[in-house]
Amino acid sequence: MGKKNGKNGKNGKNKKKSKQRAREAEGGAAVAVAVDPPEASAGARTDQGYSESLRALQVELVKLQRDVIADGERVLVIVEGRDGAGKDGTIKRFTEHMSPRETRIVALGKPSDRESGQWYFQRYLAHLPAAGEIVFFNRSWYNRAGVERVMGFSTPEETEEFLETVVTLEELLVRSGTRIFKYYLDITRDEQKRRLDARREDPLKQWKMSPIDEAALKHWKEYTAARDEMLARTHSLAAPWMVVRADGKPEARLAVIKDFLMRQDYEGKLQELLAPDPDIVARYDADLTRTWLSA
Repeated sequence: MGKKNGKNGKNGKNKKKSKQRAREAEGGAAVAVAVDPPEASAGARTDQGYSESLRALQVELVKLQRDVIADGERVLVIVEGRDGAGKDGTIKRFTEHMSPRETRIVALGKPSDRESGQWYFQRYLAHLPAAGEIVFFNRSWYNRAGVERVMGFSTPEETEEFLETVVTLEELLVRSGTRIFKYYLDITRDEQKRRLDARREDPLKQWKMSPIDEAALKHWKEYTAARDEMLARTHSLAAPWMVVRADGKPEARLAVIKDFLMRQDYEGKLQELLAPDPDIVARYDADLTRTWLSA
């Protein structure tokens, strides 16, 4: 009896296999087929490449900060540029994974009445880095050579005094041990208009809009002239300007971080990651104002 049941069970299995093969021949069976995933779009591949490159650079920034803290260094990064050029976003990518205890972002507002009666540099000096700190100035004392000059918030005499003395101040800071890195982010007029229009429409970015931003396009030529003189007169060996073509936000962010890291000496540095695109960031020279920057 047991043999009969076993034979019937075997025959049943064979019948099922025969039926399955018949369905497969007709294309009706559920056959395990390896299906390649759809190819990622060019935009998705670009975004992934940017994210991977950014993460690798942020790891390098953490390595650098470890040495800055251990050695008690003082690092000041000045980020200037036209309205809408991407200063906030660039600084955010720098600091995203850095230690908040040893990293500070300074973005001073309009001076108070008391501050207006001080030596111009005085309110900035309180925010300079202490030992082991990296400080980012999101706009800086260079307001005097830019927005204050263009919008009439400073007199011609005050602007001239600033341009004559700021290099000396920076040289004193560098001589005393503060390392200064200066970046000017530049964009075209069309790109500035596009970004400022987008800010007005985006409820998460409307806080960035101010009467100064609204006037940026109207005073484009005045800002250009102010930029050119500021760069020419305040570029120095102690604190040189690096000029950034920032129409492409991701490319500009990566280029600035790469340039900053390339100019550092720290343990575990991966030099092969740190070659900035020379068509995006370059050391200032007089020819840049004629052939490179937005007129």
